Amino acid sequence: MTTRMRVHFDGKVFIPDEPVDVPIGQPFEVSLRPVEPTSASGSLAAVADWLESLPPLNGNDSPTDLASQHDHYLYGTPKRP
Repeated sequence: MTTRMRVHFDGKVFIPDEPVDVPIGQPFEVSLRPVEPTSASGSLAAVADWLESLPPLNGNDSPTDLASQHDHYLYGTPKRP
């Protein structure tokens, strides 16, 4: 059985980046290969591209009480007085 996982080193131990389903107490042989970190600007660029792909908002389409009634618009709670 071969399992691949991403881990990070906290200065003392390697910590899996996601849950691991392996038997407790089972010895394993581990090989390490550095992974190039993804740049934060790359993910920000992806978000910027997504935002630019959205249709423009018309000021008349937005509720005028959005800031004060955000729970209503986000979660469907009753509007506050």
